[in-house]
Amino acid sequence: MTVDVPPHLRDRDRHGDADAQAGLVDFAVNVRPGPPEFIAQTLRDRVADLAAYPSAREADDVARLVAGLHHRSPDEVLLLGGAAEGFELLAHLRPRHVAVIAPSFTEPERVLSAAGSRITHVTLDAPWRLADAPIPEAADLVVLGNPTNPTSVLHSRADVLALRRPGRIVVVDEAFADLTLDGDRLEPESVAAERADDVIVVRSVTKTFGLAGLRAGYLLATPDLIARMTAGRRHWAVGTLTLAALAACLGPEGQAYARSQAHQVVDERAHLLARLSELGLAPEVEPRAPYVMVKIPQAWQWKNELAARGFSVRSCANFEGLDADHLRLAVRPREVSDALVDAMQDVKNRLETGVPTT
Repeated sequence: MTVDVPPHLRDRDRHGDADAQAGLVDFAVNVRPGPPEFIAQTLRDRVADLAAYPSAREADDVARLVAGLHHRSPDEVLLLGGAAEGFELLAHLRPRHVAVIAPSFTEPERVLSAAGSRITHVTLDAPWRLADAPIPEAADLVVLGNPTNPTSVLHSRADVLALRRPGRIVVVDEAFADLTLDGDRLEPESVAAERADDVIVVRSVTKTFGLAGLRAGYLLATPDLIARMTAGRRHWAVGTLTLAALAACLGPEGQAYARSQAHQVVDERAHLLARLSELGLAPEVEPRAPYVMVKIPQAWQWKNELAARGFSVRSCANFEGLDADHLRLAVRPREVSDALVDAMQDVKNRLETGVPTT
């Protein structure tokens, strides 16, 4: 018997954290375990400074640090209270027609639609290649993720930059870029170093360093674009602890940690894929991010069954271009992935025999 998908799973405002219930092993949220101790200690050391307003000098120092990492100038850096703030600030550019490459993270669409922009979903089919994207020529803003959430596709730098047109701005969400590798080369397809007046790159440090509850990120763009986006922005938009976290994450120790995490993701992802293959499951394209997406008939029922067994996974029913037959699984340590796959095998056996437990 076919059962309708619960409406809440199709809610566009729903994110993975809604599935990460207390007491469940979390495969729903794409944040790496953390924070590492050196970041935690940095934050503890700065608690005594919270009576003072955030320091403009410290913010300038962090902006210079970001600029050095990406071979930009400090006036091309905007520090953010989380990458989501960067999407909110895009509305200040007053785009008329926004093309959102889908499937993709839903937050940019939400805030730009609320600001009155016309939204066109440029919905791709597997294997989700940008070269196949029929972007309306009239689109003056194009938004995409690289790597893309939830498909885990990593687009080539050349394909991303090929989206540029006169009168158009291309916005690239690189929230997971620092966990991508090509051999030993980190961030192989990033456009963060592209100094162009029509490209904006939004970055986050919270995914890699386990800091989702803090909200820390930055964007890279020309000074003119930054000035337009920040017109009317509130004062002290980035707090003291966020500045401290950014400095620690983007400093030498933080960058060494990020590289080690990227290599760890490669190893853990390969293990998860090998275990999933035992169930006859494989992603539709090679995953390059710290998450994989698989297609299973009526996958939302698997989601419920796995929750009953102590695991949270992300339904992709609310992503444009996907449906309730897709699940996204975060990459986790080997032993944790083993436990998930064992639970999935049990679910498979139960569903095949028609004896669900929920």
